[in-house]
Amino acid sequence: MIMSHNFYKKYKKEIDRFIDQALIEDIENLDHTSKACLDDDLISSAKLDVKEDCIIAGIDLAEKIYCKIDSSIKVTPFSRDGNKLTKGSIAFTVKGPAKSLLASERLVLNCMQKMSGIASLANHFNKKINHTNCKILDTRKTTPGFRYPEKWAVSIGGGYNHRMGLFDAIMVKDNHVDFCGGMEKALIKIKCYLDKSKFKIPVIVEVRNEDEIEIVMGFPWVKRILLDNMTPSKLSEKLSYINNAFETEASGNINSDNLIQFAETGVNFISMGVLTHSAKNIDMSLKAL
Repeated sequence: MIMSHNFYKKYKKEIDRFIDQALIEDIENLDHTSKACLDDDLISSAKLDVKEDCIIAGIDLAEKIYCKIDSSIKVTPFSRDGNKLTKGSIAFTVKGPAKSLLASERLVLNCMQKMSGIASLANHFNKKINHTNCKILDTRKTTPGFRYPEKWAVSIGGGYNHRMGLFDAIMVKDNHVDFCGGMEKALIKIKCYLDKSKFKIPVIVEVRNEDEIEIVMGFPWVKRILLDNMTPSKLSEKLSYINNAFETEASGNINSDNLIQFAETGVNFISMGVLTHSAKNIDMSLKAL
């Protein structure tokens, strides 16, 4: 799938770093079990069985993990990231030195089970609101060390990525405003910071009431207004006040049951932490052929 390849191309350094660190964590410098009972020249094959319906995600990542651990491993995919697979499907087969296949087995499964769960949930949410122009965003509520694969999975499932971290956007939340002494003071300081540093990064501002909205609207360089923890009716009211002068985003207490109501308000984006922190892993296994 194009979006899967594009994500890796954009974040190659970060994904490669994740693979290196994950292999160190799991193997360190030796797999004692395989070393003890397998011959170095033993070549084996295995298949990845999908045990429940899902949107498959992580095939591209699995290929890169195998290549990193042993370039002689050959992966034969029977699907692509983003495809819907049914229970009993085989996502790919893999052939290579048995020691290398076993050393990488758990990392491949951990990544694909989690990523497929996230992609499936993102796809589910996206389908519910595809009659609107609203887009589903992920958040920074990710597993430490696993953020890039998780956000990769969101994009595979049809969702969109919010900022990757604290380094690629400015997002002003309630504590920033309160610590700074008010919304206007915070935005004036941010403008000075951006002018001095010459950083060209988006600015997203969370608001709590119409007074804060009015202040933000006096700073036209702000990219997006974030309306947090509002009911759909209250959100509609605030969107009417903003009147499409800024991009808008809703978050907080949004779930599968009320998602359509929020999307139908006309808000541009809905951010949902549940995408990454609560997606259920998809059952899979890697079995010898």
